[in-house]
Amino acid sequence: MADVEPQNTDMDLYQINSAARRPRILLATSGSVAAIKFANLCHCFSEWAEVKAVATQASLHFVDRVALPKDVVLYADEDEWSSWKKIGDNVLHIELRKWADIMVIAPLSANTLAKISGGLCDNLLTCIVRAWDYSKPMFVAPAMNTLMWNNPFTERHLMGIDDLGISLIPPVKKRLACGDYGNGAMAEPSLIYSTVRLFFETREQSSSGNV
Repeated sequence: MADVEPQNTDMDLYQINSAARRPRILLATSGSVAAIKFANLCHCFSEWAEVKAVATQASLHFVDRVALPKDVVLYADEDEWSSWKKIGDNVLHIELRKWADIMVIAPLSANTLAKISGGLCDNLLTCIVRAWDYSKPMFVAPAMNTLMWNNPFTERHLMGIDDLGISLIPPVKKRLACGDYGNGAMAEPSLIYSTVRLFFETREQSSSGNV
């Protein structure tokens, strides 16, 4: 594998292409205590990319809206049809899917994992996933109690999303919010960010013939 020149920055990559722009990242959070880290995750990505955010109703209990970057718009379920008046008007989950280059769901709760694997689409987040163009990448970072993570249903659901081509950023072992110790904690926002950015930049370099 060819070495990547260390002096190249993300801006260098985009300057190669006259039509270059910042990547568009759609960040989504579901109802896990790990959603308290969602603002941090948004800050990580917004320094590099254009970011829009989506939150389920359950996750709003944990998301600190005030701590979100000022330029990041957070969409919730109530926004799905609030601006739709007639046939021909934009549908939010379709517009967000069209806008995004990559979608990242972090944290991904056990409930939302089960919904996605089963094809359910009963909120804004799952409607985006159901309408997703899988020629574009999607990453998920699960967060749940250890016994929930080890539950046989979880393995089945992970196989289901793997069949869709969704990339898994695995949980880590640590003391969980419930007090238990074990696997199931969401990967740190910095790791999620670096994983997605490395994927994106590697793909960009490959497509431009630099790798």
